[in-house]
Amino acid sequence: MKGSRMIDDRADVPTATPETEPNSVVALVDASSPTERELIGGWLAEGGIAAELGVDAPVTQIDLDAAPVAVRLVGRHDDPLVVPVRVLWLPPERDGVRRITFADLATLSNPRKPHRLMQRRLIARSPDRHLVLTGQPARLSELRANNAAVAGTAEPFARAIVRAGIVALERAERAVIGDRYKVPRLVAEEILDSPDFLRRLDAIAEHIGTGPREVYRRAEKALQELVAAQSRLVSDLFTQAMRPVHASTWKVDCDPTGLAALRRLNRRYPLVFLPSHRSYVDAFVLGDTLARNDFPPNHVIGGANLRFWPIGPIARRTGTVFIRRSFGDDEVYKAVVEEYFAYLLAKRFNLEWYFEGGRTRTGKLRPPRYGLLNYLAAAIRSRRVDDVMLVPVSITYERLNELGAIATEQSGGAKKAEGLTWLARYVRSQQHSAGHVYLRFGAPLSARDRLAAHGDPLVPDPGPGAPADAPERDQERKAVQRLAFEVAVGINEVTPITVNALVTLALLGVHERALTLGEVRRVLEPVRDYIRRSDLPGGELDTLRDDHGLAVVLEQLSLAKVVTVYRGGLEPVYSIEAGAHLEAAFYRNSAVHWFVNRAILELAILAAVEAPEGEQLQAGWDTAFRLRDLLKFEFFFPERAEFADRMTAEIQLVDKDWKQRTAGGTVGADVLATLTETGFIMAHRVLRSFFDAQLVVADRLAARDGAVAPQDRKQFIDECLAVGRQMLLQQRLHSPESVSSELFATALKLADNHGLLDSMSDGTELAARRRAFADELRTIGARISRAAALDPSNRLEVS
Repeated sequence: MKGSRMIDDRADVPTATPETEPNSVVALVDASSPTERELIGGWLAEGGIAAELGVDAPVTQIDLDAAPVAVRLVGRHDDPLVVPVRVLWLPPERDGVRRITFADLATLSNPRKPHRLMQRRLIARSPDRHLVLTGQPARLSELRANNAAVAGTAEPFARAIVRAGIVALERAERAVIGDRYKVPRLVAEEILDSPDFLRRLDAIAEHIGTGPREVYRRAEKALQELVAAQSRLVSDLFTQAMRPVHASTWKVDCDPTGLAALRRLNRRYPLVFLPSHRSYVDAFVLGDTLARNDFPPNHVIGGANLRFWPIGPIARRTGTVFIRRSFGDDEVYKAVVEEYFAYLLAKRFNLEWYFEGGRTRTGKLRPPRYGLLNYLAAAIRSRRVDDVMLVPVSITYERLNELGAIATEQSGGAKKAEGLTWLARYVRSQQHSAGHVYLRFGAPLSARDRLAAHGDPLVPDPGPGAPADAPERDQERKAVQRLAFEVAVGINEVTPITVNALVTLALLGVHERALTLGEVRRVLEPVRDYIRRSDLPGGELDTLRDDHGLAVVLEQLSLAKVVTVYRGGLEPVYSIEAGAHLEAAFYRNSAVHWFVNRAILELAILAAVEAPEGEQLQAGWDTAFRLRDLLKFEFFFPERAEFADRMTAEIQLVDKDWKQRTAGGTVGADVLATLTETGFIMAHRVLRSFFDAQLVVADRLAARDGAVAPQDRKQFIDECLAVGRQMLLQQRLHSPESVSSELFATALKLADNHGLLDSMSDGTELAARRRAFADELRTIGARISRAAALDPSNRLEVS
């Protein structure tokens, strides 16, 4: 069985077999037992090389180990054909698949690496469970040319030959067992043998004034901590053990055509999967789907909070890479991380990480973190990798059983530390049906092309000691930020609107009133029509067309304690469960980005109607752009010109004749009436919680004397939570979903962006700007209240 050429484990197609017949063959034997040696020896004696490769020449056997290779191969003056050989052991076939299960553990032996007694038994009883495997061969001269930097020294060259042989055998194995078992080997050894990396360590040693041996020791220790030691046995068993955590809870809805296109792309480029992060099971859902479709396992970049025993050690053996959350000025660790990333991508191993930096607490995408994207960009700038394809991934759940804990954290509660007790409780909480989980893949992005398009000079890092504020560094930072923005937009563009998102969107917009089933349906009908006309992606939305399907959705939300049902009257009525507004907002927010432009349009129209005659159209546009600016840390808006085009498309959906109605810059009441006649208003449903949270932050800043800025941001957010609860009790806020640590943190970021935390400013002037900001938010809040009053669902008569 042939694999890839030894001379280049990254090649898609092996180079041509030498035209001249070799005078001799060297079989590099990778055997761990006498039984394996016997099998390989017998195969060679029976002419296995001649039959496999069509080469009739004397064969010399050498162990696939650096010491004998150094003594018996690297110094040869002829040009033998070098062929790596090993025995491949296979698990028993079940339902057409050879995969290890827990039942195999009863033999007290790994079916892929059986012990010596088991090997004898398998040869006698199950001859179909082993085969002699060869990697694609290479001439010794080719190996020298491919490893020119070390070919002149015996031991380094021998290690390079051994690595090439092992990689060739691994690729040959995957031709038999499938790409889902693609795992790296000898990673730390190969990195530490790299001349370029050793030169970088020497430069770091000189820069920080530490001896080269100490820097090398620190790099070796960091690699041992970092490198994921993947195991096919552990991967099979872990997948089998963890599948019930999600398989019995959700039905995975995935587009297979998108996967087929990605698999074709993966033959040429490494893929980096960048999913939205809503649940701890995201990685299991994505990983299981990719494994079922024969993708190689991703190297998942994980947080140190999940390194606890036994999950941490097991996760490392299934491809999880635990990176320190912060390593400051540790140049050695930074160099190791960059080198490891570049190594994996150069070898075309796929990566996966959750670029929001943690699970969303509100249901919508969080602002991205740039750290890991910087390492990816560094690998491209160094020219170690030609290109990397970034794959936006949307993972959307109809229902989540962990929302209670997320809501508690948002309202100020402490996050429970992960550990065995937490894991047991979490697994137990998942044993309830929760509908569909929608897995969608966005259009892949060429990292090189997009970085270049955003102004990245794509020049290598000048190394330690180079000025940190060079113009190139600033261009690089901006390019990575824009690339992250594009990924987030790609995720949003394929995120479907779920039935629960739509139902909670409807109920959250009705203030302190329960709705009958018919009233809920009448609220949803125009929104469903808007979704259809806008061609937005949806999941199972047809179930909301009739009363039966809608009743089932409401009952499921009731079982999840998000919706409450009163059945004591003439017919059931539905409303958001007391204390569950944050959970309901989580579902709504998974799709809220689809309705933001509509909500901004509504507020712009209201602002236009309030403006003096002749200035109304301009006032509407000014308001739209100002709202875009105030919400820029909550949503991913396009550039100004494209945003204007999208707003134009929104008003076209409302009123095809809007240009004639607004001739001369006037926006009359007829435009407002046309908006109301669409049957729904979105502003209060979509934007109120964000602006209410901004108002709480603005009020607390305005209450501070002079130019005093919050010294402790966590303490300030705790203050906002306390005052927000008071304002809620006084009905100065409209819903508990506004009292959220996540929303307050983003609002504080906005205030900082507007210079409202600048302690260097004149105290009187800063205080005035803070008050003006709070007043502006009150005006927006009043406008949202007016929009809510116009909403037909708030004017329905109780039937």
